[in-house]
Amino acid sequence: MKIVFMGTPDFAVPCLKALAEGGHEVAAVFTQPDKPKGRGYKMIPTPVKKAAQEYGIPVYQPASLRRGEDAEAAFEQLKSIAPDLIAVTAYGQILPKEILELPRLGCINIHASLLPKYRGAAPINWCILNGEAQTGVTSMMMSEGLDTGDMLIKRTTNIGENETYEQLYSRLAEMGGEVLTETIAALEKGEIVPEKQDDSLSSYSPMIRKEMSALDFSKSAAEIHNTIRGVTGFTSLGGKRLKVYSSVIEKETAPEAANGEIVNTEAFTVKCGDGGLVTFREVQLEGSKRMNTGDFLRGRKLTKGEILG
Repeated sequence: MKIVFMGTPDFAVPCLKALAEGGHEVAAVFTQPDKPKGRGYKMIPTPVKKAAQEYGIPVYQPASLRRGEDAEAAFEQLKSIAPDLIAVTAYGQILPKEILELPRLGCINIHASLLPKYRGAAPINWCILNGEAQTGVTSMMMSEGLDTGDMLIKRTTNIGENETYEQLYSRLAEMGGEVLTETIAALEKGEIVPEKQDDSLSSYSPMIRKEMSALDFSKSAAEIHNTIRGVTGFTSLGGKRLKVYSSVIEKETAPEAANGEIVNTEAFTVKCGDGGLVTFREVQLEGSKRMNTGDFLRGRKLTKGEILG
């Protein structure tokens, strides 16, 4: 089967790998343009571009598929390739109708949620922010709507109570490659039975904003914990910005303490708005490197009763 793959970040790499090593002809890869990064603003290729080059697959990086000369050239390129299927994973561009209708078998997308829940750009973050116990990966036929196409194959996984966005992202990326492989095999055999999404059950996961990471200790321990897990939390300690990458909720409570108060200096445990306690497990103080809390506390003495933020 001749396939064109479209994807951009690390999340999409296992899908490209599954295609390239699965006996399919990956005729081309479309990915977002390189972006400048670092002090020298050096142009950095996308993770998918790097992977495609390792497999010797031609790479195209149109700035847009919907308007301008880039879009026209991309469409002509796709017509000349004449793929049987276009597979899309976290590409970052909306495909126009003429591209959706181009391949013989259509366009399929790998989405990191159990559709129709968490359509949109940031499903992994929002699953954790909302305290979901399960999520998964869904393959679907692409339509002109945002993640509204008919569902093909779903795979479900439990979310660990302390699992972070980074950890879940990695697991779902690998699962995405497996679901894509399974979906294409079923398509080839004619065994796919598309299932329409129930729009009444849908929810949306918008882009994450930086300010969402701010830790408001008037909120419950669960909300603080989920913010840390879902988007990486930040507060301030001694006038310096403190990032918090992971945490756990303690069974004990401390209703008499102030919100944001450090109640255990040996474990870095902080009181939240509902009286619950959250212990930071991995942190990074401004000017220092990211480290587990044990290492952090060996070099930074905390003051009991100090209030964060």
